[in-house]
Amino acid sequence: MRTIDLSHLISTNMPVYPGTEPPKMKTACTLSKDSFVEKEITLFTHTGTHLDAPAHIFPDGKTLDSYPVSGFWGRGVVLDFNDFSRSIITENDVLPYADLIRQADFVLLYTGWSKLWGSHTYFEDYPVLSADAARFLADFGLKGVGVDAISVDKVETVDFSVHKTFLAKDTLIIENLTNLELLVGRQFNFYCFPLKISTADGSPVRAVAILDKI
Repeated sequence: MRTIDLSHLISTNMPVYPGTEPPKMKTACTLSKDSFVEKEITLFTHTGTHLDAPAHIFPDGKTLDSYPVSGFWGRGVVLDFNDFSRSIITENDVLPYADLIRQADFVLLYTGWSKLWGSHTYFEDYPVLSADAARFLADFGLKGVGVDAISVDKVETVDFSVHKTFLAKDTLIIENLTNLELLVGRQFNFYCFPLKISTADGSPVRAVAILDKI
C-alpha cells in the first residue's frame, strides 16, 4: 500500500485566489513564556488545497458539516489532460473516460498546472471544463470533482458556471491538488477530509490517495 500526498503546503507566502488574503501565522505561546508552543493562524476557507461546498455559491446550499464523513472519500480516477493543447475541455474530450468515471466516486483532472504553483502563470490559461463537459460529469452523481489548478472556472469568470453545475448536484469541488501525475492509470482511493467547521462554505483539506498496488 502506498500513500501519495496531493496537498500543497500552507504558508504565509503561498499563492491564493485573486482577492483572497494569504494566511497569517504568529506564535501566540512560546516555550520561554508559556512552557509550550502554540500558533495563531488566520486563513480563508478556500486556502490552498481545499473543498468547495454548495454554500460557497448558493444561498441555501449545503455546508460541509452537513455531509456525512463518508462523502469525503471513495474510489478515484484521474483523467489525463497533461498534454492538452486547448484551454477548454469539451464533452468529447471526456467521453472516452466514461467507463472509468462510472466506477469512480471522485474524478480528478490532471492538467499539469500544479507544476506552476508559486508562479504568476499558475493563474493563467489553465484548462477548464466546458459547460457541456461539466454537465456530463455532474450527471454521474459523483461525490466530487478535483483539479490541479486554482479553480474549476477561469479566474476572470463572472458567473462561476462550472461551480454552479457541480454544486447544484451536491458534487463537491476540490481545487489546488498536486502530484496527480503519480495517479495516472492507477487504481486508488481518494481522501479529502475537511476541518469540521460549523456552516462551512469550504475548508482546506489534506488530500491523499492510497494506491491499491505499489
